[in-house]
Amino acid sequence: MTYDKETEGKDQLTEMIIGAAIEVHRVLGPGLLESTYEQCLCWELRDARLKFNRQVMIPLVYKGNSVAAVYRPDLVVDDKVMVEIKAVDRLASVHESQLLTYMRHTNIRTGLLINFNCPRLVDGIKRLSL
Repeated sequence: MTYDKETEGKDQLTEMIIGAAIEVHRVLGPGLLESTYEQCLCWELRDARLKFNRQVMIPLVYKGNSVAAVYRPDLVVDDKVMVEIKAVDRLASVHESQLLTYMRHTNIRTGLLINFNCPRLVDGIKRLSL
């Protein structure tokens, strides 16, 4: 599958990201560190010729003032989808809150929360929208 920016929207892009994550999970399985899954997912995204940025620093602005803190979402794909990678027993509401906050601070409207520590990866994926 190729991603056509002009004719297809974020749904096709999220499908491609999920497909890449499933391939990583198929090869590696559960039980590894988040950083391992992130690096391998980057390989898959590169192979799919998707544009992405890894560990982007997002400055925190509070009431117009820059605070000495930054957010670092795991991946931003094509400046349209934010991806947060986890390797935990189960996703918690704090994980969703984290991703939604990152999305609000960047105006990115679509996010994927992917927990690689599941026997079936599809059970560990949440798509979030603003």
